[in-house]
Amino acid sequence: MHAKSKALFQRAQQLIPGGVNSPVRACRSVGTDPLFISHAQGCRLYDADGHALIDYVGSWGPMILGHRHPAVVEALARALDQGTSFGAPTALEVELAQMVVDAVPSVEMIRMVNSGTEATMSAIRLARAVTGRDMIVKFDGCYHGHADSLLVAAGSGVATLAIPGSPGVPQSLVNHTLSIPFNDAAAVEQAMAVHGDHIAALIVEPVAGNMGLVPPRQGFLHLLRRLCDRYGSLLIFDEVMTGFRVAYGGAQALYGIWPDLSCFGKIIGGGLPVGAYGGRRELMEQVAPRGPVYQAGTLSGNPLAMAAGIATLKELAKPGVYESLAQSSQVLISGLDKAAQKAGIIVSTAQVGSMLGLFFTEGPVHSFADAKRSDLKRFSTYYQKMIDSGIYLAPSQFEAIFVSAAHDAHAIAATVAAAESVFALLSP
Repeated sequence: MHAKSKALFQRAQQLIPGGVNSPVRACRSVGTDPLFISHAQGCRLYDADGHALIDYVGSWGPMILGHRHPAVVEALARALDQGTSFGAPTALEVELAQMVVDAVPSVEMIRMVNSGTEATMSAIRLARAVTGRDMIVKFDGCYHGHADSLLVAAGSGVATLAIPGSPGVPQSLVNHTLSIPFNDAAAVEQAMAVHGDHIAALIVEPVAGNMGLVPPRQGFLHLLRRLCDRYGSLLIFDEVMTGFRVAYGGAQALYGIWPDLSCFGKIIGGGLPVGAYGGRRELMEQVAPRGPVYQAGTLSGNPLAMAAGIATLKELAKPGVYESLAQSSQVLISGLDKAAQKAGIIVSTAQVGSMLGLFFTEGPVHSFADAKRSDLKRFSTYYQKMIDSGIYLAPSQFEAIFVSAAHDAHAIAATVAAAESVFALLSP
């Protein structure tokens, strides 16, 4: 059924570690081999064997408009006609920077980088520099990229592969990172009471998307803001996933909480490799060449990524886009929930905008510990059967589901119908 994908994977394993360039793609946790993708259009992927699949991975979030959106393709064609990379400033990077600054009230200046990992790593360096402190606080199950300091109790692929951290990370760096349960107000208060004077920053996914989707409890993000103010620490929102996904100004606009520094990626590159970090002017002016905190990148501000990001944000700024995304997402998650209930399958679901979560455990899910109670064997079977039904999901219980503007009523209905059949097969 997937002969070409299987042959490509066998070849890839001889050339690439594990046959993939990012670990979760190997599909080990769900007991299958990965599908190799040939092309995409709208809300559908087409694998190397020609099978069409309704896509809820969306390149892990950035394809909020769907694949090959005409405005993005046109913008890329115009940019490509001028060249692919200059290693020099362009008007496009100024335009995209202005759009982000206008959209996100907490951001007065922004620096473009090439990935979410670069963005979070650079924000941490800046926070340590301006506070003169070494320690950082993160939250169990929140993944902020693979920089050494941030692989402690990380979610996403680290959780999927059941890796506690990573060899090669010096213990001295681990000692400077404190990881505590997400949504646990008492634990945060205690940690800050003990270590507050040594903590440079708290970094958090304001809506956790790397342990599956876990929204913040009411008041949790406000508490983080108050504690950072009290102890002189910086609050960093990792909005690589949520930025321009849950709202045009990100999760901070949705919840009305302004961090000191913000990290972006995915959507602001329109599907091309990009990341960014930004914040208040007095903080960002500490970054070289204006200040002493060094960070650089040859491909930062790449004109193709900037053009795709500008086109994407222009489309997202149009009236009704987020309302439509939320409505489609609500229909989908409600349909999945009802299908599971009808079959007698215990699940816990969540939704924030066009990000969804479905856990095979009794809810609610407020933390990584809650998420890890999920029935991973049942999820694995669910994943395999949904793939067979033409529905493409992330191959991990600990990843979010992404809906795009290209997911029309027919695609949503087809997904719910597939889930109904699969849940019936899983019925006790």
